[in-house]
Amino acid sequence: MADRGSHTNHSLEVLAFPEEPVKELSKLELQVPCIFCDKEFPNTTGKNDAVLHHLLVEHQLVIGNVAQVCDMRRYLCYWKTRFKEKPITEFCPVININSKPDDIGPKIQYFLMCDSLPEEKWLREDLQRRRLEDVLECQQRERSDTHFSRTCLFCKQHFEGNRTSLFTHMASDHGFNVGLPDNLVNVNEFLDVLEQKLANLQCLFCEKLFKDRTALKDHMRKKQHKKINPKNKEYDRFYVINYLELGKTWEDIQNEKEEEEESKTDQSNTEEDDWSDWKGDLPPSVCLFCETSFPVTNEALQHMKEKHLFDFLAIKRSLGLDFYHQVKIVNYIRRQVYRHNCVNCQENFPSRLAVLEHMEETQHFHLPEDQTVWDQPQYFFPTYENDALLCSLDDDEDDEESVEEGNPTESGN
Repeated sequence: MADRGSHTNHSLEVLAFPEEPVKELSKLELQVPCIFCDKEFPNTTGKNDAVLHHLLVEHQLVIGNVAQVCDMRRYLCYWKTRFKEKPITEFCPVININSKPDDIGPKIQYFLMCDSLPEEKWLREDLQRRRLEDVLECQQRERSDTHFSRTCLFCKQHFEGNRTSLFTHMASDHGFNVGLPDNLVNVNEFLDVLEQKLANLQCLFCEKLFKDRTALKDHMRKKQHKKINPKNKEYDRFYVINYLELGKTWEDIQNEKEEEEESKTDQSNTEEDDWSDWKGDLPPSVCLFCETSFPVTNEALQHMKEKHLFDFLAIKRSLGLDFYHQVKIVNYIRRQVYRHNCVNCQENFPSRLAVLEHMEETQHFHLPEDQTVWDQPQYFFPTYENDALLCSLDDDEDDEESVEEGNPTESGN
C-alpha cells in the first residue's frame, strides 16, 4: 500500500496532472460496487442512497459522515480490496444491538466505518486531493479553451472565444453577476442549468414559476432577482471554493475566516498598543459616488451625507451592521458605480456622470430594500486597491463622534 503520510506533502503549485482516457473509463465509473458481494449500483455522484441502503440492510455496515466521501466509487473499490485481505473487524468498530439477556429482538452486529481509523481518514483525504486535482485540471482547460461558443442568457448576443466576455456582458448589460469567472468550473454545465431554469420560466433567485417570459423578466427586474440563490446547494459544484477543503462549503470557509479575524482582533486588543511605526500614509478617501476625495475619512462621510444624502453611519446603526457588512456595502457601491449601474435599481447607464444624474433625479442614493443584492460573498473583495474607506471602517460608534466633532457648524447649532 502507498505511504499513508505521502498525501500531506503536496503543493497546488507543482501539481502534474496525468492525461487519462476519460471516455474509456466513463462506463466503469457509472457503477458503484458493493464491498461484500457482486451487486452494483448507479453512481449518482453525490447521492448514493441505493448502495448505502444495501450496505446497511444486507451487510450491517454504516459509513459515518458519508457526505465527506467525495468519490463513493473509488472509496468502495478500495475497501472491497482491503476486506479481501483482512476481516472487517480489523478495520471497523462493532456495534452490538440487543446484546443484553432481557433485550427483545434478534442480536445484530453493525460495523461502523469512520475516520477514527487512520487508514480510513487517509483515504478520504486522498480522494479529496484527487478530486481537487481533477477540478483544477478542468478549470485550466476551460480557461484556455478558445472554442467557447454561447448565447447570452438574457439577450440574443452571441459570444465566442473566452468565456469571460460572456460573464462580463451579463454583469454589465443585464446586472447578472455570478462572481469572478475564474472561480467557476464546469461552466457549460452551469450555463445549461441556468438556461433550463429560464426556459422553464423559473426565477433564478426565488425559484418561483411564471406563466410567460414577460412576467418572469418583470419579476426578476422589479424584485432585483437577477442573481442565483446562494442557499441552493445545486450551484456549489460549479465553484472551486467548495472543493478546497474536505467537507466544507463556501459558507463554512467564510464563517471560519470571520471567526479567525474576530479572534485576531480580540488578541490584539489585549496587547499593549504600539504606535511607533505609525506613518499616517493612508491615501485620500474618495466619495462612493463622485470623484471628490478628502484627506481623512470623516470628511468623506460628511460629504456623502450632505451632498448625496447618504448617511453611512446612520445606515450602520439602523441595520446593525458589523465590520464585514460595512465592507460589503462599500465594495458593492464601488462596483456598481464603476460599472455605471444605479446603486438602488441596478439600471445601467453609458457613463458615470449619467448614472449620478439618474440617482440625483430619482433620489436613488440609498441601498436597495432587498439586502441580498449587496450581502453577497463576492463583495468581500475590494473594487479598488488601497481604498481608504475600507481601512477606516469600525464596529463601534467612535466614527460617529469623530464626524460630529469635525463638523463645528452642526455642533454649534
